[in-house]
Amino acid sequence: MKAIETGIEGLVVIEPDCHGDHRGWFMETYSKPKFEALGITCEFVQDNQSYSAQKGTLRGLHFQKNPMAQSKLLRCTRGKILDVAVDIRKNSPTYKKWYAVELSAENKKQFFMPRGMAHGFVTLTDDVEVQYKVDAVYAPDCDRSIRFDDPEIGVDWGVTEPILSEKDLKAPLLKDSDADF
Repeated sequence: MKAIETGIEGLVVIEPDCHGDHRGWFMETYSKPKFEALGITCEFVQDNQSYSAQKGTLRGLHFQKNPMAQSKLLRCTRGKILDVAVDIRKNSPTYKKWYAVELSAENKKQFFMPRGMAHGFVTLTDDVEVQYKVDAVYAPDCDRSIRFDDPEIGVDWGVTEPILSEKDLKAPLLKDSDADF
């Protein structure tokens, strides 16, 4: 298992070891001791999965505020996405900085983001499935969004007319949100 640093504290791209032969392949997607060796020590308590039918579907930027903030470990198990994390920790030297990585069923990369990140992704193919672990259960009272096109953040999603939910269309700018990190 290999960790690739992103320049944002705690935000890591993970390349699992994949073992293949004429039958197919096998990989560990999560191993507590191996992740702890990479410095990832959170205890995951919930697994989530999403499906997006169309290329250009954008989900985000989402986070849960305290006390139910979440660390996330994501992977794309069908299709391909551009996965984005934005540092919304006000005292961080990388506040408002973002990092993007392509995750796909083919490359098998995973993306770990610590608490204090807003997260989103855009689908680069049709028929996309994303699976992720979180270290705090879903809490509707703490669920928040930030505009995907917030000019102070400036994420380059690579799409001009994304398919968005009503929630994401109505999301506030970061400066108008109640993010409490």
